[in-house]
Amino acid sequence: MNGLLTIGEFSRITHLSVKTLRRYHESGLLEPATVDDCSGYRYYATDQVATAQIIRRFRSMQMPERDVRSIVSTPDPDARARLISEHLTRLERQLDDTRSAVTALRRLLDPVPPTIEVERVLTEQCSVAAISEMVDASDVLDWYSAAMAEIDAAVMEPAGPAGGLYDNELFTEGRGTMTVYVPTATAPSSNRIRPMTLQPTELAVTVHLGPHDDIDVTYGALGVYVETNGLKIAGPVREVYTVGPRDTENPTLWRTEIGWPVFAASPRKQ
Repeated sequence: MNGLLTIGEFSRITHLSVKTLRRYHESGLLEPATVDDCSGYRYYATDQVATAQIIRRFRSMQMPERDVRSIVSTPDPDARARLISEHLTRLERQLDDTRSAVTALRRLLDPVPPTIEVERVLTEQCSVAAISEMVDASDVLDWYSAAMAEIDAAVMEPAGPAGGLYDNELFTEGRGTMTVYVPTATAPSSNRIRPMTLQPTELAVTVHLGPHDDIDVTYGALGVYVETNGLKIAGPVREVYTVGPRDTENPTLWRTEIGWPVFAASPRKQ
């Protein structure tokens, strides 16, 4: 047929295999321009090449077929751009997760086991402006960003670095109470923000250096210290962001204090 390409020719041009083109036809993702009634042969138009290449590129980026179908079948360019942007955001998050996992694994696989310096401290009573809510572990980062932005807008001159309190259930059950705060003598009470007083607490404290990609490794090392020194955890973990994303965009400069409230465990009976 004049002006049309056989499925083999179309396959060579688009780098989509004949098997894949047949499957895309059956699923309705990319239908041929025409199908011969007698032979059943599929023929494609040259103006379908660009669409096929778009599909191949999106599928190579792990975009689900239903999303690709929505993009190639949507005439509204704004709607197409929104769908593409949403998928790119998902890919960026997956890439961040992969980088975090690689960083942590490299630290864990280092021939020299991770070591930390731990200090036992008794904190002072402190007045803070805080937001406290039940949060799913999967929503921690987004919730933290929104809550801190709200506090920053309300507290112009904090009296110290921001911090957070994280219930053990966040780690053990995947959902728990999360509190973020900044120290201030005059905490407002507006929207979600409430005044809170942090009571003196004995903490086992270590400092995590750099980005949070492998902060779980530091948590693990601190937990080993607590257990091997006959201590027990007595409350939510406390983080203080002495230098963090709010201070510098350079993650190598971040400094995060991790403090576990502890008490001396009773000797085990033999």
